[in-house]
Amino acid sequence: MKKYCALFRIRFINSLQYRAAALAGLATQFAWGLMEILAFSAFYRANPAAFPMEFSQTVSYIWMQQAFLALFMMWFWEHGIAASIIEGSIAYEMVRPIDLYNRWFCQIAANRLARAALRCAPILVIAFLVPEPYRMTLPPDAVYLLLFLISAFLALCVVVAFSMLMYISLFYTLSPTGVRLFVAVISDFLAGGIVPLPFFPAPVRAVAEWLPFAAMQNMPLRIYSGNIAGTDALAGIALQIFWLAALLSVGRLMMSRALKKVIVQGG
Repeated sequence: MKKYCALFRIRFINSLQYRAAALAGLATQFAWGLMEILAFSAFYRANPAAFPMEFSQTVSYIWMQQAFLALFMMWFWEHGIAASIIEGSIAYEMVRPIDLYNRWFCQIAANRLARAALRCAPILVIAFLVPEPYRMTLPPDAVYLLLFLISAFLALCVVVAFSMLMYISLFYTLSPTGVRLFVAVISDFLAGGIVPLPFFPAPVRAVAEWLPFAAMQNMPLRIYSGNIAGTDALAGIALQIFWLAALLSVGRLMMSRALKKVIVQGG
């Protein structure tokens, strides 16, 4: 465990160096979040009672989504991992005295967390300063905040575990383009990245809330905004734990089978 903690710390510190990229992403995310809120505002003014979430909850959902975008978005890509498989340098990774799955998991998690750390604070500060009704609000009480932190940690782990399946698929496809585009579009939609899941039609929502994508950004953001509370929040966290265990098991099995058959050509 000590070596994985050291690896996580190294990757986290290394990713903190990309401040210019974070600044560019910060401006984009703030502008996009504000446009989303203004668009929702127009619909809410027409008939507020027609929506499954209060406008203040939707506002908090969107601001938190933009602040922690790097934690939850599936289009985030580790080019170093993909290149090691495609170019054959995976051979060097395999001879190191460290579990490859755990190494990649720590690397992805650290990079995501570092990128989110660089961008979240400025967005949150501005979100709490903009005028009503576009201002972000705090959770209803400390219990919501605690449940949000637990759910956000589990959501990050679910996202990384699901991402591992994409990287492992490169052992068979050798091209990340198709898998990356397909998963990015599907996951972004079903995880509530375009519109929150409560806005989905009832039949679609009934299915989407049981998929692994619902255990990603959907759960922590709805808990923070107050849309999910009490036993529903605990049930949502339990669903996250289930999908995390399932994805880790499937990922390790796929990795074990892929490494047994991997062939590195060239020299």
